[in-house]
Amino acid sequence: MKLIVGLGNPGPRYRDTRHNVGFEVLDEYASRARAEFGSAPADALVAKVREPGREVLLAKPLTFMNLSGRAVGELVRYYRIDVADLLVVTDDVNLPAGRLRLRRGGSAGGHNGLKSIIECLGSDAFPRLRVGVGRGDPRRDLADHVLARVAPDEREMLHEAARRAADACETFVAEGIDAAMNHFNREPEDAPRPPEAL
Repeated sequence: MKLIVGLGNPGPRYRDTRHNVGFEVLDEYASRARAEFGSAPADALVAKVREPGREVLLAKPLTFMNLSGRAVGELVRYYRIDVADLLVVTDDVNLPAGRLRLRRGGSAGGHNGLKSIIECLGSDAFPRLRVGVGRGDPRRDLADHVLARVAPDEREMLHEAARRAADACETFVAEGIDAAMNHFNREPEDAPRPPEAL
């Protein structure tokens, strides 16, 4: 079984914010698979996707970003998931808006959700998919940037990034992290440019 976790904050207050792009990616994946989210043996919403020869569990923690590790740790233990079969999808302010970056493992890179997961699992050797949301105005507080609703001129670009990220998740499930990295770590030639680059 593969476990794909999208990070975000629960509730309508945080919908359509940059910090919730992980939720958006999982919503896209679930919609394609006609899977619905429901209760879980952890503080999370889960959807099960059954494909020939494999099963995929999609999870959206309800613990708020900084405590994501609690829900992820419970799911990993309950379903006996190997860390190599866990993919965490999250936002990244250090990537230009719309860019994707997959890695086999590594540090939290300053992201509190990843930090919480690493602490609760006792390992940083799990794959992760970062979706770039940019840093925004450098004079603005970074927390305000990621928790603000996405501006209309950036909305479609992040929607497209979420769709490509869902493609990357499907590739991870079908072919593994190396294939996903090889295909999606390249910037697509037709990728829209972020507003700050225009």
